[in-house]
Amino acid sequence: MSNWFITGVSSGLGFAIARAAIDAGHCVVGTVRAHDAVGPFEALGEQAIGMVLDVTDSVAVQRVVSMAEGRTGGLDVVVNNAGAGYTGAIEETPIADAKALFDINVWGALAVIQAVLPGMRARRAGHIVNIGSVSGLACWNGTGIYGASKFALDCIGRTLAQEVNPLGINVTNVAPGGMRTQFAASRLPGAEPAITDYAQTAHTARPVLTGHFGQEPSDPALVAQAILTAIAAPEPPLVLLLGTDALGYVKGEFAMLQAQFNTWAHLTNGVAAAET
Repeated sequence: MSNWFITGVSSGLGFAIARAAIDAGHCVVGTVRAHDAVGPFEALGEQAIGMVLDVTDSVAVQRVVSMAEGRTGGLDVVVNNAGAGYTGAIEETPIADAKALFDINVWGALAVIQAVLPGMRARRAGHIVNIGSVSGLACWNGTGIYGASKFALDCIGRTLAQEVNPLGINVTNVAPGGMRTQFAASRLPGAEPAITDYAQTAHTARPVLTGHFGQEPSDPALVAQAILTAIAAPEPPLVLLLGTDALGYVKGEFAMLQAQFNTWAHLTNGVAAAET
């Protein structure tokens, strides 16, 4: 049995991961933002411990992680799942909205990572799982600010792996595609589409996402099981794509980048300093 700490378990993928971990016999400390969500989470069983946490409050993160360490005797797996979505053209997105999104998707995850690492380092064991997105690997107009937050989380996670793998700590960045959660429901936040020049580009993201709500290709319960399987592997993945759509988007993005590299290789290689 392992001790898990998962942020954002009130619904969606966070709830699915928590349920899968509990069903597998693990103890799960799950965080929710509202007090009335604690009861429904703890109804999953005796191994479910609900705690209220706003990940944008770094002081609260330290306090809740300390409580979780005390309740469990030490955290083995930490899942940064809490996050928010956003659509809108880059030009239209208010800076305040961009900062608020990064507060959740990047700084909140970073606060959790920094809070759990002292215990993991002391034990020379642990696994940090960052729930990112295919949008953190492949760009899509209308989701640039959201994608940027996931790009940042991906870089933090992959760099973190270089720093902590020698200490016995694993890191896995999960990049799922579309899942049948509430992510693309009508309440999906976004910038007001005020500039008509973006009607055929950035403004299409929201109707595409909300129009496919409930028809996304991936089942969050299967995504959760895939994450548990990956974590249990002798050599767990650093980056885990989940969903046929995710694989297709990333292959296309990387093919485009490779073509750019090849096309402009003469300039890339032409800036070498002369031998002295």
